[in-house]
Amino acid sequence: MVPLHRRSGRRRVLAATVGMALAAAVAVLPGAASASAADGTVAADGPLLSYVVNTKVDHGTVKSVERAISRAGGQVVISYEKIGVIVVHSANPGFAAAIRKAHGVQTAGATRTAAIAPASTTELGAPERLTAAQVAAATAANAKAGTAQEPLEANQWDLVAIKADKAAKINPGSRKVTVGVIDTGIDDTHPDLAANFSASQSANCVGGVADTTPGAWRPYDPASDYHGTHVAGEIAAARNGIGVAGVAPNVKVAAIKVSDPVTSLFYPESVVCAFVFAADHGISVTNNSYYIDPWLYNCLADPDQQAIVDAVNRASKYSARKGVLNVASAGNSNDDLDSNALSDASSPDDGTPVVRTVDPHKCFDIPTQLPGVVTVSATGVQNLKSYYSSYGRGVIDVAAPGGDKYQIPGSPDQNGRILSTLPGNTYGYLQGTSMASPHVAAVAALIKSRHPHATPEQIQWLLKAEADNPGCPTGLYDPDGNGVQDATCTGPKRLNSFYGYGIVDALDAVTK
Repeated sequence: MVPLHRRSGRRRVLAATVGMALAAAVAVLPGAASASAADGTVAADGPLLSYVVNTKVDHGTVKSVERAISRAGGQVVISYEKIGVIVVHSANPGFAAAIRKAHGVQTAGATRTAAIAPASTTELGAPERLTAAQVAAATAANAKAGTAQEPLEANQWDLVAIKADKAAKINPGSRKVTVGVIDTGIDDTHPDLAANFSASQSANCVGGVADTTPGAWRPYDPASDYHGTHVAGEIAAARNGIGVAGVAPNVKVAAIKVSDPVTSLFYPESVVCAFVFAADHGISVTNNSYYIDPWLYNCLADPDQQAIVDAVNRASKYSARKGVLNVASAGNSNDDLDSNALSDASSPDDGTPVVRTVDPHKCFDIPTQLPGVVTVSATGVQNLKSYYSSYGRGVIDVAAPGGDKYQIPGSPDQNGRILSTLPGNTYGYLQGTSMASPHVAAVAALIKSRHPHATPEQIQWLLKAEADNPGCPTGLYDPDGNGVQDATCTGPKRLNSFYGYGIVDALDAVTK
């Protein structure tokens, strides 16, 4: 399996028309296409690609477009009719150009540049896994010190940083609230996760069609697909006398797997499926610690990338209309996301990348830049922006602990990263905005627990109102200590480019 890519995030714009309900059509896996295109030309055989075709939202138009898709050498995988998004496979190189001419089609484009084979996250580096001996030693040391409720809790500086340890004594969260982890899958057999795992709200969405077969949501390869399990533990590891504790240890957590089994990439059609599935299965909050492949930035001037943004935005907005708050990581490139130009040398990441300069106000990282999505930057133990975390005034909503190897806590834990669950009943440390986002998703779940009728917009504003903002650092921002200013924070204490409205506060979430 290809190693997971380390992600970067951007911000929001866009408005797309969305329907109010959703219907799924039949799924068919295509072979090579050789058909007449909609413009009358003959389709040539080419690599089998996946497309999204976005239409007006009505039954007649969708069915008309489906017929045009067939004439253009495509086969429908699934139709999300009430948001007007159709996932298509085609081996016709001229399919996109042909289908864009069809009546009722608003945008259409390929969701990848490489052929479909017979994931992408925002953590930095491989996990530092704890051995059984290390877990036993830490458990014994913490028990002797009498400083933690859970055996490894004394090693979780992040819980203290956002007062989650105190919040758990007042309200650990409601069993009626579920956080959907859109990611690489979750090992639901982990003893710290099993009690809080919701199988009925879990699925494998890879390819765009939800598979709810028991266990389909689990990681393909526990050794490399650890990311989703780590995220899940940060959110909802139970306070059960085992291992670690989550920020919201009594809420439920569900797995919506979207990472491709061969490439580990997170393709648009899979994420469209995930947002729709979350909306239709009673999930309150989703966590999105990734960006959608293959483009780090999707530029609206490019018809393929425009179609990707349109499709995912429709699905995200549909989920918000159904009461889901979507939370996403800002990325690990230490970029100012409110700048005039940024360099992207990683796209497309399923083919041959090319260096391009993009305007972050016209080219968007999704889902983190979509309207209504909560964008999260990362902090370390000193409540200082993590050295890798992207930032931007008017871009970042809130911040949360994501870890920082340069900000080291004191005894008993000398690791500046985030400790959580890993597949195979193990534990380990990771750092990244991937780790910051689930802290916010969990605090949002606590707010939803306290205010069960709150809308996604109301939960987002409570997150911001209850956050604690350290303000821009005074003096040199130089986390790695090399004497060079690594980023410049702008804005007042209440709302600035490093922390947005501030670092989330779990205690305030359950008391205010």
